[in-house]
Amino acid sequence: MSASPTPSARLDAAPLVVAEISGNHNGSLPRALDIVRAVADAGAQAVKIQTYTADTITLNVDSPAFRVSDGHELWGSRTLYDLYQEAHTPWEWHEPIFSLANDLGMLAFSTPFDETAVEFLESFDVPLYKIASLEIVDLPLIRQVAATGKPMILSVGTASIGEVAAAVEAARSGGCHDITLLACTSSYPAIPDDAHLRRMPVMAEMFGTKVGLSDHTLGIGVAVAATALGASVIEKHVTLARADGGVDSAFSLEPHELAQLVTECDAASRALGSASTWATSAENESLRLRPSLYVTSEVHAGDVVSHENVRSVRPGGGLAPVELDRIIGRRFARDATMGTAVDWDLFVG
Repeated sequence: MSASPTPSARLDAAPLVVAEISGNHNGSLPRALDIVRAVADAGAQAVKIQTYTADTITLNVDSPAFRVSDGHELWGSRTLYDLYQEAHTPWEWHEPIFSLANDLGMLAFSTPFDETAVEFLESFDVPLYKIASLEIVDLPLIRQVAATGKPMILSVGTASIGEVAAAVEAARSGGCHDITLLACTSSYPAIPDDAHLRRMPVMAEMFGTKVGLSDHTLGIGVAVAATALGASVIEKHVTLARADGGVDSAFSLEPHELAQLVTECDAASRALGSASTWATSAENESLRLRPSLYVTSEVHAGDVVSHENVRSVRPGGGLAPVELDRIIGRRFARDATMGTAVDWDLFVG
């Protein structure tokens, strides 16, 4: 497996755009690899998959507790075992997916769902880990991941403040000190009204971590807004085409939308700038064109300055407009043509 990019440098840059393949491979390794290539072409910096099997994440039981609720928009009435059997990424696919992503210059990592997944992923020396929203209460899993010494991303969907605090404490006590908390609405698809992005700066201050967004809404608007609130990581599900179907397709971006996300999140991040900066060098030409006082008709020495022969007009070069009242009524010391910039030497006394 190729050496992966350095995660710390990537995670320090805002935003790191993570493309989640999840079940969008639709059971095909060639399709999964095509998604990796499309993600790289779109400019995303990272690819993520999920490491579980139906047997490691749930039980093969058909009872109400083991079924998705009937009213669910995408997966209603399906057994968990059946859903995860369809959605899982076979473990033998991890090496070709990771290798291709690394060869294309991207980070490649995964979300483990049990201890066997962590052990398996460590065999690839993945550069970081993601903990899914529902697993935020699995503190033993978080401690096991923390013990690897790798950076950890935690989604906080479904979690209370107390549960987030417990997860962060488990990560830190387990040896992880590079933590990113992702605001997340664990709803598929989610609507912008439920994003509550104002949680992000609160989480950053409360827990002393980096923050970001795991986004299940349609489009890119919520992700751009999160970037403006300081997100250092943006995670979105990606597919080749929603029309192809699949368990995650309805809330996944297509490659051209991912490219737009990368571009607009980068723009939002750069636009934040500095609160102490006002006029910039980019405004030099506009600064030159700000209004100032100019002679607006031909005048002769001895003529009286009036509103008819001196006005505030663009460009700059003359006295500031605020000086107009101080020069009205004075006399010109010399002849001047229309378009002469006004300075104090133009007047008598």
